[in-house]
Amino acid sequence: MSEMTLPRATPLKWERFTFGQRLLRYALWIFCVWAIVQSARYIEFIPEFLLDAPEQMADMMGRMWPIDWAYYQPDVHAGLMETLHMATLGTLLSLALALPLGVMVAPNVTPIPALNFLARLILVGSRSVNSLVWAMLFVAIFGPGPLAGMLAIALRSVGFVGKLMGEALEQTPKGSIEALQATGAGKFAQLWYRHWPQIKPAFWSIALLRWDINVRESGVLGLVGAGGIGVVLNTCIDLFQWDRVALVLVTIFAMVALAEIVVLQIRKRVL
Repeated sequence: MSEMTLPRATPLKWERFTFGQRLLRYALWIFCVWAIVQSARYIEFIPEFLLDAPEQMADMMGRMWPIDWAYYQPDVHAGLMETLHMATLGTLLSLALALPLGVMVAPNVTPIPALNFLARLILVGSRSVNSLVWAMLFVAIFGPGPLAGMLAIALRSVGFVGKLMGEALEQTPKGSIEALQATGAGKFAQLWYRHWPQIKPAFWSIALLRWDINVRESGVLGLVGAGGIGVVLNTCIDLFQWDRVALVLVTIFAMVALAEIVVLQIRKRVL
């Protein structure tokens, strides 16, 4: 009886990507190169200006030195205080507006799809508009000054705070909430006794982070007339007072660094 000959096994060939995946990767690379070329065309890239940039930068830095420290009082100091007040009041107003929106956007707290959609639409609209654009709109409505800057910071921050608060509410455990519901507790009691203790650390962390961001953003709102130290910076640039421009830039850097340290210390000791 002859032995049956078994077919020889075909050796397997390992490939990192399939043929379709390789085509998609090549297509993405080609698209990226095309996008870079198109962008360079539309921004009117001029190589001669880049060659001259180091010389122009050196000339500007030379004009900024020595720094005019005597200009700090009263103009720069007043602009700095105005900036901090704008950032603080804008953050507080955004927290007051974002809390109800965060409650509305969380489906486990507000099981009404229409309210969820409306709240999410408001939060997305707030985040989609830059604070400088909000500032320009409020300057046109209320005139130049810190009020426009404060409102711009508040409306820009509502989307950020409300989105994170809604996500924190959605992640709260259901067991304790169901226990309160079984005892007949109303919506406010559930929010105050179960939801709020769960999200309180996240709330204060979000509030501190947003205040830190607002301090940074409020420093440039004055460039469109919305008050703060940006007004002083814009004035010095328009008058070619580069030694005072250097003072304003150093002041903004010190303000942002100090705000970062304050937020970090509060987070360490309180949260």
